[in-house]
Amino acid sequence: MYSRFLFIAIAITSLSTAVNAQELQARVSVSAARVNSTVDKKIFVTLQTQLNNMLNNRKWTSDQFQQNEKIECSFLLNIESILETNIYKATLSVQAARPVFNASYQTALVNYIDADIAFKYVEFQPIEFNESRVQGTDALVANLPAIFAYYAYMIIGLDYDSFAPKGGESYFRKAQNIVNNAPEGRNINGWRVFDGSRNRYWLNENLINSRYNQVHDIIYTYYRSGLDNLLDAEKEARANALQALIQLQAFNSENANTMILQFLLQGKMQELIGIFKKGTPEQKAKAADILSELDVVNASRYKQELR
Repeated sequence: MYSRFLFIAIAITSLSTAVNAQELQARVSVSAARVNSTVDKKIFVTLQTQLNNMLNNRKWTSDQFQQNEKIECSFLLNIESILETNIYKATLSVQAARPVFNASYQTALVNYIDADIAFKYVEFQPIEFNESRVQGTDALVANLPAIFAYYAYMIIGLDYDSFAPKGGESYFRKAQNIVNNAPEGRNINGWRVFDGSRNRYWLNENLINSRYNQVHDIIYTYYRSGLDNLLDAEKEARANALQALIQLQAFNSENANTMILQFLLQGKMQELIGIFKKGTPEQKAKAADILSELDVVNASRYKQELR
């Protein structure tokens, strides 16, 4: 994946002349521990295989990825209940990471739980995604591949954003196309503005809304100017990471209660503490103050570890 640092930084819009490798190295797991034991669990093994094939065998971009450049991500589809015959209610845990330059460390890009998944699945039915027919002929059948495609594009967009300023915009737009044409029907939620304040609609909206352009600068500054330079220019890198936090604090002051703030900080506590623990007393104090304000749940840990 390391060659993509140079590739994306130099020419984010360049097209590949040889498209051989897919972009995602995805691992999908389907858990049905809560489902009544009278249901043949083999169906969920088949579903798991089909979802893995969908994510890993499809070309999601026009760029060329080498095997070692693939974006590592994982999905846990946890079947919660059976609503009707062949219709399931589930949650989806999504995680994605990218390597830090010149290090073995993987930094999280996504650590999110989508708690509102409903879908219809009959064993061996095709799991397919068609960008021009997102809704499909049966909304509940189309909903699951639409959700997985949505997160595939969001992961790729965030990965590209971390390598180049606004590098992921075209992929956030592809995710927006899915939102705009998402399946509609009973039990289908998460795609619309009125489905709550923390859902697929709002996550995508926060990343395509021009009012929130600063978010893309923050992502780039934190990952590319901050983490990627920790080995070669530690002091400068830490200063850049702190600048990203200062920008994030300013963004939150102007745009309170956005979903993207919570999304960016989810699962980052240990990493942030590790970055600033070796900083100057002034850096540690500043980081602790900002993080305690932005990530209230973990405020006591920041204050304790960065004192």
